[in-house]
Amino acid sequence: MTKTSKPLVLVALLTASFVINLDTTLVNVALPTLTRELGASTAQLQWVVDAYNLVFAALLLTSGSLSDRFGRKGMLMAGLLVFGVASFVGGYAGSPAELIAARAAMGLGAAMTFPATLSLLTGVFTGRKERALSIGLWGATAGVAIALGPIVGGFLLAHYSWSSVFYVLGPVSLAVIALVAIFVPAARNPVRHRLDFLGLVLSGAFMALLVYTIIEAPNRGWASPTTLAGFAGSAVLLAAFIAGERRTDQPMLDVRLFKDMRFSAASASVTIAFFTLFGFIFLMTQFFQFVRAYSPLSTGVHLLPVAVSVAIGSTLGTRLAVRVGTKAIVTAGLALQAGFYFWVATDISPTLGYGIIAIQMVVYGLGMGLTSAPATESIMGAVAADQAGVGSAVNDSTRLLGGTLGVAVIGSVYASLYDTRLDATLPAALPHALTDFAHQSVGAAFGVADQLTAHGQSTTAEVVRQAATGAFDHGLSIGCVVAGVVAVAGALLAAAFLPAHPEPTHLTTESADATSKQKDPVR
Repeated sequence: MTKTSKPLVLVALLTASFVINLDTTLVNVALPTLTRELGASTAQLQWVVDAYNLVFAALLLTSGSLSDRFGRKGMLMAGLLVFGVASFVGGYAGSPAELIAARAAMGLGAAMTFPATLSLLTGVFTGRKERALSIGLWGATAGVAIALGPIVGGFLLAHYSWSSVFYVLGPVSLAVIALVAIFVPAARNPVRHRLDFLGLVLSGAFMALLVYTIIEAPNRGWASPTTLAGFAGSAVLLAAFIAGERRTDQPMLDVRLFKDMRFSAASASVTIAFFTLFGFIFLMTQFFQFVRAYSPLSTGVHLLPVAVSVAIGSTLGTRLAVRVGTKAIVTAGLALQAGFYFWVATDISPTLGYGIIAIQMVVYGLGMGLTSAPATESIMGAVAADQAGVGSAVNDSTRLLGGTLGVAVIGSVYASLYDTRLDATLPAALPHALTDFAHQSVGAAFGVADQLTAHGQSTTAEVVRQAATGAFDHGLSIGCVVAGVVAVAGALLAAAFLPAHPEPTHLTTESADATSKQKDPVR
């Protein structure tokens, strides 16, 4: 492959990654509108989001393995087609059930698409320096897309109907398919592996049950029999998967990879990084929209410092990891994330100036970029070329598991503390129905205050508003402490176990380019 064609390949693959990551937060801003337009209940709104995540998580490893077997470029294009068509059809949904079904189909398309973007990228950029740069840009693209989702969604909702949030992804996906078809080369691995059907089934069942259990745990209780049974079942399926993979001579995933700290410690670091990222999005979007009363579009704009700093941190992080070592950079990144959360926990208030908040978000974004992109580069450098698809899927699975856990755990901590503090501070004379409504969210509590003001009870309304604000700040602060402690644990883990540099036996230097001329590993 010529040097002039590599940038075009990079553009095509980064655009595909951008589309999938954009949808992660694009749809969330439309949820309040779906309540008004489709009459969706809270549970149905949850499944508009979770149906996508559940299918995405369940089929990542399966899709990555199949792409290694049948071709990564074909899997990528097929996934984009499924994703785009399902999204476009979702715009025509006339009921919550139809929209949930469309979101599940979008999750299938995302699972087919996302692992292939990274595995194709690492197949084209084989020398460590150029691979590190390309993965840094891949990580930067993901961070920017996640942050831009609320901006794009807010703009569409301000000018068009909720359906536009889904319609727009259809033609965009077709355009990306054209880019991939034209610029991304296709080749086949020299060895055709036998399909590991048992591994495909067990990995999908394990991921589906684990993610479903995490999603439902905040509502059912983390110690409820159903939740404990779900975690126990996940452990059994994982044990069966490991046993099966160790027994077969052509495993879907060589589980011995996890003995390599370059792979396993990096995977743990990615999980923790995305735990903090989705915890950050969960907390800060509520702070901006409820406490600061920003619109969805304004919220997205105010989150731009995160997008910019994640992009900078990702591109710098992978290059610095090559020079000074992955261990130092990933540890520093997780330490910055911890510092952000502890800073917010001690400093957050409704009157805090946006300039300080922007600086805090820059600290977080840099930490996120310095963690996730170098750790991803470490993961992909540890897997063989013919297993790049499943290696990429492992990386993507850790991201999704971390994000799901982040929302579930931090959301549970916040909700519990919000309820407890609100019980102690709401006026005792407030009608029971209004008290129950105020407990749903800080936004609902502000709605109660507005109702009271409209009925001439401005003094009581102000007490309710102050009680809700205080309860929100309390839940937010402790939620930040939890996220900060998790980030500290991640930093210690990375410092203890993540290798500074790959072993010399791995294909990580520019000399790998000579090997790539003999056989093109891109698929």
